[in-house]
Amino acid sequence: MKNSVYRYIFLVLLLFFSSCVPYMGPYDEPYEETPYEGDHADVKHTEKGIASFMADEMQNKRTASGIPFNLRDMVAAHPTLPFGSVVDVTNLQNKSTTRVTIIDRGPFVRGRIIDLSFAAAKELGFIVQGTAEVEINLVRLGDGSIIPEEL
Repeated sequence: MKNSVYRYIFLVLLLFFSSCVPYMGPYDEPYEETPYEGDHADVKHTEKGIASFMADEMQNKRTASGIPFNLRDMVAAHPTLPFGSVVDVTNLQNKSTTRVTIIDRGPFVRGRIIDLSFAAAKELGFIVQGTAEVEINLVRLGDGSIIPEEL
């Protein structure tokens, strides 16, 4: 009798803990960063899509690169470009352009290609709308490391 109670408790615990796997919804799919190889001088990278900007709640929080986010810096989050990469972002509606450094990963909303700081979004003129159709062009490919003083 005592043995079967322990066996039952063990099975219940086993089932409970085996079901404690994090749910990966359709937007939570893990990404694999595509490494850029060789001499990076010949790498061309252009994308068109939707840009958004990071919320005030991100202020002073650590980014994926390890440096704190400052909404007044000309920085951005991109899903795959190495940290330290510099891109020109052009708002396709008003043709304004700004240059940002990639310091974080994101955006994590389907259909968006870049998440900008408040300062960059303001310069591009889409603070009121919240998003804008943009084109990003790689200026300099980062090596994955970033020195905060370079910002």
